Amino acid sequence: VQLQASGGGSVQAGGSLRLSCAASGRTFSDRSMGWFRQAPGREREFVAAISWSTSRTYYADSVKGRFTIARDNAKNTVYLQMNYLKPEDTAAYYCAARRSSYASANQNEYDYWGQGTEVTVSS
Repeated sequence: VQLQASGGGSVQAGGSLRLSCAASGRTFSDRSMGWFRQAPGREREFVAAISWSTSRTYYADSVKGRFTIARDNAKNTVYLQMNYLKPEDTAAYYCAARRSSYASANQNEYDYWGQGTEVTVSS
């Protein structure tokens, strides 16, 4: 499975961005996908995840109500819509896929990773 993340950029606080992660190659019907982020000098942290089969979603408390994760079956793509962005959202964002319908917040449980896409939010 190959994951290609895109959509990062620079935006002012209060603005919006939409990240995309397209999956290609071998895919699994029972899978989930997640977004994680890593700010400079900090550990990578969970942002959001979605079960591909149930569409059940999970969010970190820090992004609840501002970010929305969604999937497009036809395009084999997962999106992260980020609204009301804050400077503390500045990070490299990574998408990941897991061979399980359970969408975990634990990055160690993900099997495949895409490259990061940079998000910079200025105040």
